[in-house]
Amino acid sequence: MATDLVGVLAVASLAAFALAWLSAVAGFGGGVLLLPVFTALFGLRMAVPMLTLAQVWSNGSRVWFSRREVNWRLVRWYALGAVPTAVLGGLLLAHAPLGPLKRLLGVFLIGVVVWRRRNPHPRRPSDPAFAGVGAGSGLGSALLGSVGPLTAPFFLAYGLTRAAYIGTEAAGALVMHASKIAAYGAGALLDRTVLLFGVALTPATLLGAWAGSKTVGRISDRRFVALVEVGLIAAGVLFLFGL
Repeated sequence: MATDLVGVLAVASLAAFALAWLSAVAGFGGGVLLLPVFTALFGLRMAVPMLTLAQVWSNGSRVWFSRREVNWRLVRWYALGAVPTAVLGGLLLAHAPLGPLKRLLGVFLIGVVVWRRRNPHPRRPSDPAFAGVGAGSGLGSALLGSVGPLTAPFFLAYGLTRAAYIGTEAAGALVMHASKIAAYGAGALLDRTVLLFGVALTPATLLGAWAGSKTVGRISDRRFVALVEVGLIAAGVLFLFGL
């Protein structure tokens, strides 16, 4: 039993490192790609709150490393919509039909990339529009663990890139994840195993965030946006096929 536990922890730690690195480089995506791994290891109902705990450290690290570039005005608008829907989604998690919702999100994310390619210079969204972005992200994230790619097109259209995009998106997500954790606790989803693994994965998450912060400065803006779009397609395919 102890050997099995060490093996699971090793796999989960490696995946958490990859989550934090990818999120620090692209500003999103690690949680989406990590969810299938955690689901295979722990089951979906346990994987979602466990992933949220890992994302708290990942997003917190990204905010710290990009703190001078964060657009706090956008964070406030985003949180205005994200907090109430994140709490609602967290309370619904135990009974929500996740399969159809994941496939719908998959179609949406792939469609976003097609739309961006057909409209390379979209209209810049207003600050209050991010309350709506946060509302959709909060509900989806609470039910699915991570829908970071959902917010990417809006932050990119606003004109944020690299450290400004990464730090601003992470700050909004951090507030949202804190709300989700409160809701998961109220719904009795934060059991001992979830909490223990959340703490045990902290070192790998922090190390991945640090490594990612060293990588992002070496990527041009053009390649950065291309990386984000590749992540959107990958996340959409995963959701579409229910992985």
